[in-house]
Amino acid sequence: MKFLFKILAIAILILLFSNVNAQNTSVITLDVKQVTFKEFVQIVEKQTNYFFYYNHLDTDSIRITTTANNKPLEEVLKAVFENTELYFSITNNHKIFISRDVQLYTQLGTTFFNADAQSVDKKKIIQVFEDSIEEKTPEDAAVQNKLIVVGKPNAAISGKVTITGHIKNIKNNEPLEGAVVAVGKTSVVTDYIGRFSINVPKGRNVLTVSSVGMRDAIRQLLVHSSGNVEIEMQENITKLKGVVVTTSKQNTGIKTPKMGVEKISIKQLKQQPVIFGEADVLRAVLTLPGVTSVGEASTGFNVRGGSVDQNLILFNDATIFNPSHLFGFFSAFNPSVVNSVELFKSSIPEKYGGRISSVLDVKVQEGNKKKLGGAGGIGPLTSHLMIEGPTKKEKGSFIIGYRTTYSNWILKNLKDENFKNSRASFYDISLHLSQQINTKNFLYITGYLSKDNFRLDKDTLYQYKNNNINIKWKHIFKNGLFSIFTVGFDNYNYGIESSLKPLSAYTLKFDINQYYFKADFTKSIGNKHRFNFGYNGNFLKLNPGNFQPNGSTSLILPITVQQEQGIENAIYFGDKIEVNNKLAIEAGLRVSAFTALGASRVYTYAAGTERSITNIQDTLFYKKGQPIKTYWGPEIRLSARYTLSETASIKAGFSTQRQYMHMLSNTTAISPTDIWKLSDAHIKPQYGKQISLGFYKNFPRRDIETSVEVYYKWLDNFLDYKSGAKLLLNEHIETDVLNSKGTAYGIEFMVKKNIGKLNGWFSYTYSRTLLQTDDATISHPVNKGTAYPANFDKPHSINIIGNYKFSHRFNISLTTVYSTGRPITLPIAIYNYGGGDRVYYSDRNQFRIPDYFRADFSMNIEGSHKIKKLAHSSWSLGVYNITARKNPYSVYFTTENRVIKGYQLSIFGSAIPFITYNFKF
Repeated sequence: MKFLFKILAIAILILLFSNVNAQNTSVITLDVKQVTFKEFVQIVEKQTNYFFYYNHLDTDSIRITTTANNKPLEEVLKAVFENTELYFSITNNHKIFISRDVQLYTQLGTTFFNADAQSVDKKKIIQVFEDSIEEKTPEDAAVQNKLIVVGKPNAAISGKVTITGHIKNIKNNEPLEGAVVAVGKTSVVTDYIGRFSINVPKGRNVLTVSSVGMRDAIRQLLVHSSGNVEIEMQENITKLKGVVVTTSKQNTGIKTPKMGVEKISIKQLKQQPVIFGEADVLRAVLTLPGVTSVGEASTGFNVRGGSVDQNLILFNDATIFNPSHLFGFFSAFNPSVVNSVELFKSSIPEKYGGRISSVLDVKVQEGNKKKLGGAGGIGPLTSHLMIEGPTKKEKGSFIIGYRTTYSNWILKNLKDENFKNSRASFYDISLHLSQQINTKNFLYITGYLSKDNFRLDKDTLYQYKNNNINIKWKHIFKNGLFSIFTVGFDNYNYGIESSLKPLSAYTLKFDINQYYFKADFTKSIGNKHRFNFGYNGNFLKLNPGNFQPNGSTSLILPITVQQEQGIENAIYFGDKIEVNNKLAIEAGLRVSAFTALGASRVYTYAAGTERSITNIQDTLFYKKGQPIKTYWGPEIRLSARYTLSETASIKAGFSTQRQYMHMLSNTTAISPTDIWKLSDAHIKPQYGKQISLGFYKNFPRRDIETSVEVYYKWLDNFLDYKSGAKLLLNEHIETDVLNSKGTAYGIEFMVKKNIGKLNGWFSYTYSRTLLQTDDATISHPVNKGTAYPANFDKPHSINIIGNYKFSHRFNISLTTVYSTGRPITLPIAIYNYGGGDRVYYSDRNQFRIPDYFRADFSMNIEGSHKIKKLAHSSWSLGVYNITARKNPYSVYFTTENRVIKGYQLSIFGSAIPFITYNFKF
């Protein structure tokens, strides 16, 4: 019995000792400096009876420096993993699990088995399963599993650093704009040159990149400090079962604070049916809500009630003053070199200025840095060609495009002798060079040249040209700071020559010259801020008109309107702020100033009197370079987004703009004789304010995006003209222009389906633009001082764009366009005065021409989709204006036997079939 008691006592003592020992092992004492996580684990496991379970890939970048004196193990672990993406979980049986991003729970909650079962989206489960078994090549696996070391190791094991980089297409090294770059729960979007900046924790990270039409890219990163990463993505050409678009891609329009921004991809551009079978940038823009034109074959476009000169049209940052060929029949941009088209109707970035309605930003493709290739198209009236290739493999590339017309064969077959003897031609050349100097410096050169010739009936020759060149230097600083420095030259000129009658033969010339410098900086401060700032400087030089006799026998008297020049400077600041998951704000301020410079002769007029030649009081003379008048002021850019759900948001915006250049035209559409005018002592800069509000809702299950935007604009110092105004070769132009104020308001509704066999969009716009003379000295204000519609006021506009894809080789497209007719002033009576007949006209723009309607159809037939093929080809055929409707371009009147008769002029009064052959090699 005593023996049993001894055994029991020994057992109790052993249990007590074991319990005390177990409790003592939960505290540790150590003093380590810059040890690896593996070494730290070995120290802890020796002092305690705990064992660690972890993935060494998650901890191989950690270096631990800590001191503990009989501290609880849990407290030490909390200190070690603080400010990292790692979590630890301790079980009852002395096991410690280390996890990344997600906290592991070692016990189930008491109500776990009683909780209601939640609904599961089977479609998502299937999609996840399909994605997980997606076939990958050995090369894909090698790239995705390769560990990329970023930065240099330092003492700190925690904290966040900034990774910058570029996303490119591996096929041709073109930058991918709008790609989503994500690390954990943090994501950013690449800009127009494919660059990104994202804040990530130090240590092991998995970076994923997704972009529409591309295979997702995954990279394993070991981040020590800030650094740069270059990522190439592959086109998704093997997955023929369809394109899967994730929520982040679908909801880009929901998430961004910007509103009034429309983007057209080159794929959408080429799907739309257009006249004579060539993809056309401007005609595609005209299908967007809020964008109209005065009629067919008209140069320029109107955005939210603005005039055509209030749009800034950029071609890789070069200003294009005349964006069309043959007076509006064709766009000035070669579709083979265009990468993307983006229109800003509101939320105009603060780096842009000089226009008060919109910015049309046309970006050029990057040339292929791997191999020589090209593309082109041959149509009934035009042909275009593009060639691209490397200048230095993987580091530099070029792309050059050429386009021309051979339309004279049509003119020769016309019955009208006036047109039969006419000739028309144009060409344009686009060039873009890119060179990577090193990982932090890149050089770009863009050039553009276009020329139009049109001779009417062997007599009058019209010529106009665009000449543009710029050089960009992009530099990547440390800590997420980017810079782009741009220097360039823009020129637009036209000439008119008449030589058929030697005694009245003449030449008329006009030109604009713009020299500019830009310094643009972008700085990412965490993932909540994206800060932009910079400087823009423009030097402008205009020759408003040089009228000279053409030949020694001409009796024409020469006239030269004095040269104008001025300098425009601007600085800007902007920040994109993610306040929280629901609220985001983009705020910017641009401060611009313009100074009109001599040499110049300035007329002064008697105070309080109407500006007229009879009221000239004095003449002031300014020397070359001497300041004449300076205008300046702030321009506010503010937009905000509030997310209602993952698929819905509301946005609001407010912006102001100033415009120091004005186009003078008393015709409804742009013509070759239109001139530009700088602000001066008498003509003030135009000023615009806009407020806008929008609601955006996506339906992901059906891949449908919807939006409604309303806006209201105030226009000040808008230039209108007196009745019978003379604008060409007028040395006193300020006497024939009227300062006007105006309002423009409207609502835009859009439904868009981006993917699927059936895709396209429907848009409806209601808009009004009303003007009113705003000058108390004018003796005869327009419409007696009451408001009247602008020449481009078209209240209702409907666009329907539909594409149906039967297979990967065959698709059809249908475009339907309707709009209210534009305003017009009509003669309404004849009366006798002073022994002669006089015509009495209605109020300005009191009536309208008939409404506009057009439907177009096209079919695209692709060649086989074999990857390894010498050349790929396709055919585009269809009909422009399939209903053969005679839409009136203008209405004019003649008097026959004292009776006024009206006539309609239609540009395309019949259906026009087309066929185009496209190729790519």
